[in-house]
Amino acid sequence: MSSLFSRPARRTALATAAVFAALALAACGTTEAPAAGDQPAAAKPSGPVRLTDERGKVDLPAPAAKIVSLEWGLTENLLALGVKPIGAADVKGYNTYDQVMPLAESTPDVGTRGEPSLDAIAALHPDLVVTTTDLPENVIAQLSKQAKVLTLRGSDSADPIGYLRKTVTTLSEATGTQEQGRELLAEFDAKVAEGKKKLADAGKAGAKFVMADGSSTSGTVTVRMYTKGSFLGAVAEQLGAANQWTGEGDKDYGLARTDVEGLTKITDPATTFVYAANAAESDVFAQDLAGNAVWQQLPFVKAGKLHRIPDGIWMFGGPKSAIAYVDALTGALTR
Repeated sequence: MSSLFSRPARRTALATAAVFAALALAACGTTEAPAAGDQPAAAKPSGPVRLTDERGKVDLPAPAAKIVSLEWGLTENLLALGVKPIGAADVKGYNTYDQVMPLAESTPDVGTRGEPSLDAIAALHPDLVVTTTDLPENVIAQLSKQAKVLTLRGSDSADPIGYLRKTVTTLSEATGTQEQGRELLAEFDAKVAEGKKKLADAGKAGAKFVMADGSSTSGTVTVRMYTKGSFLGAVAEQLGAANQWTGEGDKDYGLARTDVEGLTKITDPATTFVYAANAAESDVFAQDLAGNAVWQQLPFVKAGKLHRIPDGIWMFGGPKSAIAYVDALTGALTR
């Protein structure tokens, strides 16, 4: 199954006892101050930091300077706040699928998002490890015994934009970058207002669309639909676009799985089919379904209303991915 199609993190087994011993050694490490060039111009807040995450209270003696990120969306948000992680999960994969905020290739890789290397994390002596609830609880608990861990959800289908704001605010408080956090959210709000006006000016307010990605396994194509409860679906709703996929998605990411036959529910030829793919993998909609009779008869296919968004917009990212998606969606709906 493709990396694009996979869930934002994969669940895996616990690390070994030897790993925990390495973490114990890491707890004795000292905190190094970041390079002067990495600091914002304004004085950074100092002193104890009290946070609330999905597991309870997280107390830090001071804003974290040395952070390891175990999820791409969190990595993007940290970079957008001006914070360079000292380690991250799957650095190469991040730079393939999330290009709105590039991560230095020299950043130490601490394993995959679903199976981080506790040895690699321990060697970096982080002030804080940030992850999501997609990582198994027992792994998070083991990490928490040896290092400060901040655990957030990847998203919340009940209020994706609200949780986006919560994520940015929490990370900014954890790192003493509250001003950058406020500016980042203001930038997002301004882009949404700009995109909504662009649609209205083009006579496309309420434009009909669906958003999807897909994968192919042994010749069978599975399509993943982005409902109103998805991150990108919620961004589109703020723009005033009308999502034609009415089914419910999962509780975190608002995603719903279907197949080509399931797409026959989309009957209005005015609907634009917007989708994500990546040059690192095949485009199942342009390639695998090219000779599929059901696909070829779908109204949006016959009307030529297919639009692939630019590569590198992470579908589970933060304000920077949302900003890029606003441009991509408004561009698709005003063509």
